[in-house]
Amino acid sequence: MKKNNISFWLFVGPVLIAFSLVVLVPLIFGIYYSFTDWNGIKSNVNLIGFDNYIKAFKDESFMKSFLFTVKFTVVSVIVLNALGFGLAMLVTREMKMSNFLRTVFFMPNLIGGLILGFIWQFIFKEVFAGIGNAMGQSWLLGWLSDGTTGFIGLVILMSWQMAGYLMVIYIAAIQNIPQDLIEASKIDGAKPFERMRHIVLPLVRPAITISIFLTLSNSFKLYDQNLSLTGGGPANATQMMAMNIYNSAFKFNQMGVAQAKAFILFLIVGIITLTQVYFSKKGEVEA
Repeated sequence: MKKNNISFWLFVGPVLIAFSLVVLVPLIFGIYYSFTDWNGIKSNVNLIGFDNYIKAFKDESFMKSFLFTVKFTVVSVIVLNALGFGLAMLVTREMKMSNFLRTVFFMPNLIGGLILGFIWQFIFKEVFAGIGNAMGQSWLLGWLSDGTTGFIGLVILMSWQMAGYLMVIYIAAIQNIPQDLIEASKIDGAKPFERMRHIVLPLVRPAITISIFLTLSNSFKLYDQNLSLTGGGPANATQMMAMNIYNSAFKFNQMGVAQAKAFILFLIVGIITLTQVYFSKKGEVEA
């Protein structure tokens, strides 16, 4: 028994230590500093209660970034999961090019978010402008200089990057569906839509739960793509919560307010994702 305990802690111990140093300790210090007047420079720190949280909720730019992030998250969750599932259905069909297509669709996920942002920035600014001038389509000009088209650009970038990753999750779920059920439904005369509704979708519910969780959390925490593609512009119209928190901390030296905003974001993401997982898991059992 002692040998098993020693082996257990030798295996788990380094991970727990790393997790504590990288996640738990910064979280605890962050919560503490959210109740102080620390500006990142001075050494004497004073407790000021909930003043930073009050300032955060009174900050119009923070509330605006929150609403923009919520809108972006809702659209991204729908588009990404629809694309990921659609690609998975495409490449799981018996085609000679299915393995090649899987590689092509997954490759954007291997590129860093900053690099992807600069690539798509060039596409939206230079390529779209060239096509717009050649075809006389003015709506293709200045794609990132407008809040609405900037929002669409962020959704396109996020979809291009993550759709292939979600595709892999859905492929694993689809390939685990017993083929006997599919063949039996075909014999009984079930149409493709009926097979999708009554067999495929209920059996891939666990993959849907995971995919929605990933897209929810990643969309709320998005920063690097937002920074490199639009920089939050124009006039902070496409600024997301993570960028607003960063600017508060390192641009305006409002460390206490930034920590309060970060903890608010932490609570929002935690509550929404845990609620989503709870109801999704409940639906899996009922299915």
